[in-house]
Amino acid sequence: MPANRALQELLEQYRKGELSADAAAEALEGLRLERVGDFACLDLGRNVRCGMPEVVLAEGKDPGHLAEIAIRLAGSAGRCIITRVSPDQVVAVRNRADTEGVPVEHRESGRILILGSGPVPKPGGGIVAIITAGTSDIRVAEEARVIAEEMGCVVKTAYDVGAAGIHRLFPALKPLLSAHAFVVCAGREGTLPAVVAGIVDKPVIGVPVSVGYGYMGQGQAALASMLQSCSVVAVVNIDAGFTAGAFAARIANGAVKQ
Repeated sequence: MPANRALQELLEQYRKGELSADAAAEALEGLRLERVGDFACLDLGRNVRCGMPEVVLAEGKDPGHLAEIAIRLAGSAGRCIITRVSPDQVVAVRNRADTEGVPVEHRESGRILILGSGPVPKPGGGIVAIITAGTSDIRVAEEARVIAEEMGCVVKTAYDVGAAGIHRLFPALKPLLSAHAFVVCAGREGTLPAVVAGIVDKPVIGVPVSVGYGYMGQGQAALASMLQSCSVVAVVNIDAGFTAGAFAARIANGAVKQ
């Protein structure tokens, strides 16, 4: 099995004398934890263990607590990604970051904040394609996009090409055919992932989106439809852009290493 890229980079830093033996050993153990007050425990070894960054889910968190977590994680890991941020949380994190002199990038369409001055992830050669059925699905697609990019992938997109106007899909697919994995986001009846999986020869990950009317709306019908796909589709939970982006990036990066 090929070595984890983060592990290879740590060893290279030690070889060049950029890391002390103690710092390298601490990073390599992959079990680094850091307490934040009495409300959080940061996992600083996830990237070494799993090849993916620690990502903070903002939903349900107190804005003040979230700001403290973000600053501590950015300081320890060099970079912090926060998903599903509310306007109040954005203000709290920005205010704290400004006080600490920490750069903040707000990806508004994906409801994501990226903090820190650590190095931008190095390209790994993997390519992920992200497709949406409609414009209402873009918020979930953009969450997947940021995560895949943070894992070193190039991301190509085609938005608003769903089954209601299926002729839009075919020209949109042409620039995406070099991708190693496809993420397809759809609400309502959730048809698009099965259609794409019946056309391309790469893994397809279906993401049900919480869009739809009445009975089985809010992503439930889309989820059921994707689970019953006659094409080969892997399906994540409703609105799980993070999971889809991370899974697609793992596939894409793994395909390049082969």
